[in-house]
Amino acid sequence: MEPLATLPETASAMDEMPSPTGAKTLALLDLLSRHGAGLTVAEATRRSGFTQNLVFRLLKTLVVMGYATQREDNKAYVLTNRLLELTGPRTGERSLALCAHEALRRLRDETGETVQLIIEAGGKALVLEQFRGTQALQVCGEVGMRVPLYSCAPGKAILAHWGEEALAAWFRGRGKTLKKFTATTLSRREDLLRELEGIQRLGYAVDRAEGVEGIHCVAVPIFDDYRQPIGAVTVMAPINRMPEEEFKSFAQRCREAADRIERKLKG
Repeated sequence: MEPLATLPETASAMDEMPSPTGAKTLALLDLLSRHGAGLTVAEATRRSGFTQNLVFRLLKTLVVMGYATQREDNKAYVLTNRLLELTGPRTGERSLALCAHEALRRLRDETGETVQLIIEAGGKALVLEQFRGTQALQVCGEVGMRVPLYSCAPGKAILAHWGEEALAAWFRGRGKTLKKFTATTLSRREDLLRELEGIQRLGYAVDRAEGVEGIHCVAVPIFDDYRQPIGAVTVMAPINRMPEEEFKSFAQRCREAADRIERKLKG
């Protein structure tokens, strides 16, 4: 049985908590979050240590409330984007994820490539939303996936518009050399800072196969009312479908999508 980080170590301790059922529901959410492909009732029962009847009832509740869904092929339960929508960035009462939905879908349809909405979370780039491309061969990730900010276009688009204090805090503890994923990863601090300055001038960021070999990305930041970056829109594709001479064209489409999102956030 794998440990549940949100639970006390013993069942008796759980029973003494003010709301055992609530705690067990959160523990089940935590468990599902660590299994992207989902868990069946039997698997969740075995891994959680809860009774099968309780697991079944909790999973059905999560489905009814929109936090989980059940797959048709193997009946496994998987988390939806509901939690990300609740905790993602907002402008006033407007959710970034919800306001971006239409613009992202339109960008995907225009380019035929996978489109993502990225935010910064815990010092990394987090995929808040994704629309898979329409090409037969596609590059894509998973909603909720986290990658380093410095090795992807959307992460660099966000970093480039941070203030000096926030950027210094991010660098603190990372040393002068960052982890290198490919031959083109900007692993030296001075190279990355030079790149961020260029992004500010151009208005968009690019990823020249810096995170994954053979994959290019272009991204632009999404700003709030105070011109602070709250996220980024990115398009990713194999190098042959996104050569460097096409970066500017993809960036323009991303900027148009970001403008639509910003207008919707303002109402």
